[in-house]
Amino acid sequence: MSNIVIIGTGMAGFGAAYRLRKEGITPTMYDKNSYYGGHTTSFRHDSGFVFDVGPHISFTKDERIQELFADCVDQLYETVNINLNNYWRGYWPQHPVQLHLHGLPEDVVVKVIADFVEERQKPEQPIRNYDDWLVSSFGSTFADLFPKQYTRKYHLTTADNMSIDWLGPRIYRPSLEEVLRGAISKASPNIHYITHFRYPKQGGFVSYLRKFLSFGNIKLNHHVVSIDPKTRQIEFSNGMRANYDGLISSVPLPDLISAIKNAPRDVVEAARLLACSSCVLVNIGLDRDTLSDAHMSYFYDEDICFTRLSFPHMLSRNNVPNGMGSIQAEVYFSDKYKPFTGKPDDLIGPVIADLRRCGLLRENDRIVFSSAMYLPYANIIFDLDRAAALETVHGYLDDIGIFYCGRYGDWGYMWTDESFKSGEAAAEAALSCLRTSLVHQRARFA
Repeated sequence: MSNIVIIGTGMAGFGAAYRLRKEGITPTMYDKNSYYGGHTTSFRHDSGFVFDVGPHISFTKDERIQELFADCVDQLYETVNINLNNYWRGYWPQHPVQLHLHGLPEDVVVKVIADFVEERQKPEQPIRNYDDWLVSSFGSTFADLFPKQYTRKYHLTTADNMSIDWLGPRIYRPSLEEVLRGAISKASPNIHYITHFRYPKQGGFVSYLRKFLSFGNIKLNHHVVSIDPKTRQIEFSNGMRANYDGLISSVPLPDLISAIKNAPRDVVEAARLLACSSCVLVNIGLDRDTLSDAHMSYFYDEDICFTRLSFPHMLSRNNVPNGMGSIQAEVYFSDKYKPFTGKPDDLIGPVIADLRRCGLLRENDRIVFSSAMYLPYANIIFDLDRAAALETVHGYLDDIGIFYCGRYGDWGYMWTDESFKSGEAAAEAALSCLRTSLVHQRARFA
């Protein structure tokens, strides 16, 4: 039986393990953490609050993945119609803002619509970057006040330094009629790529991995420090070593390349150019559950420290003690554009202060739980360095037979189902390579 190793026990890693199980192969799965799940994990605190590592919901339309996840939680999941809103200069428009201008200052609405119409009357211009796409899609006023501002908070760089490779269905381009209806009526329809989602009733989002655990021989507290692709040996910080016939990795590409012995200089330099945000997650538990009607809120104002809020108690009531509520705030940084300094706990106070400023927290609210954690890898930044650097890194990994998957292996904007299927695809590629190698060996000795 082939000795296939998977580094990483998140959604992509278990997608790979699931595919290998179909071939009768039980891979060894290594994780540097003391827990499995990677960014898919959830933590239940002694206080009774459950927080995921960032907001996670499943909204896949892939029926196969829907059934897989549902089976993992024995069909015990919530189905929730999503509600999203935004905060901008004291206003709370529904999401997406371009369809819900009603209630914003009149002069802003008039200028947004005028610029929108003017832009649509111009001859079509080449789209060189995300900035061009935003202006072409919405006009300069809306682009400047909303998505460009959010880009600086979420992606930590400017729109003219970003490609449009990541867009897909993520930002809706409205018609003039849709903009006008949203400006004159607050009853305009919600149009978004997410309409509803599923979430486990118990245990947080990591429960979706529960029945996959038996598909791999899981070894925690194994941090990879060296990979020798010639001898096919991995060394860990605890002194352990492991050999492999096939290697699948969901490790972030910069960390993976830095661990590979004798990686070429151009590949090392390319990996350093790959940009990703880091994030401090601040978790707050309160003695009140009437915090917001939205499951997530987006914050455009650059003097508000967090970029996005989610409310875990609205995903499942079992995420909090009875009658209580919870908030998770995301504060973004980037080693490349805005490095994080200090300690995660330093941001608890500023987050609480800004929650009060925007009216989500009352002065008499009792905060019964708070914590903060730092994630060195959060969201891929699709800056203008990415495409060429990624081609170099992936090309090298292809040459040395290391198969990559997941958000940080593919270095892409991936949702949960996409990460799982990315793992399946990496496992299929590894199996194909091993079959080809076996055929060659047999031919050599025939």
